[in-house]
Amino acid sequence: MTAVVDGRKARGEKKRRSIVEATLRVIEREGVVGVTHRSVAREAGVPTTAPTYYFASIDDLLIATLLWVAEELCDDMLQIVASGGTAREIAVSLARAVNENRARTLAEYELYLLAGRRPELKAAARRWLDLAVEAVRPADPVAFRAFLAAVDGLLIQGLIADVAPNEEELEPIVSFLIRGRDDFTPPAREQ
Repeated sequence: MTAVVDGRKARGEKKRRSIVEATLRVIEREGVVGVTHRSVAREAGVPTTAPTYYFASIDDLLIATLLWVAEELCDDMLQIVASGGTAREIAVSLARAVNENRARTLAEYELYLLAGRRPELKAAARRWLDLAVEAVRPADPVAFRAFLAAVDGLLIQGLIADVAPNEEELEPIVSFLIRGRDDFTPPAREQ
């Protein structure tokens, strides 16, 4: 028996996703202050009423964007970390985040920091950490969370630097941070 795909639902999900992606682009360009249903509709190329149809409030729109960003960020970074990526691979990813993907990284942190002022956004902002710990299932969650906190710090420092660091500058720092990598890796299961 094949599953029946509801075309209306699929189109609705596609439009919803395009609105969320447009929201991030607005934040990249103008900051969170630039997010309105109208600005997002214009960016997404949808009717002005579409964002309010899918997201009743700006907070609902920001929550959806935060959740999407968390999953995207988690997929990108954790793919490297969980696969035992080298310090060089992690450093390249971080350098890319503060250089060619600077606007996106800045938008992501602006969303995360906004959650500090808006309690309704906090759960969505914490989603990245929850996904990271769940994906890696570290033997030592404290060591892994310390690593993630250090990565956040490196990214924020890179965003405010006059000249963002490159992978050569970041690699020794990342190497230092992952020395205890065995603490991130769950022990092998006995068969």
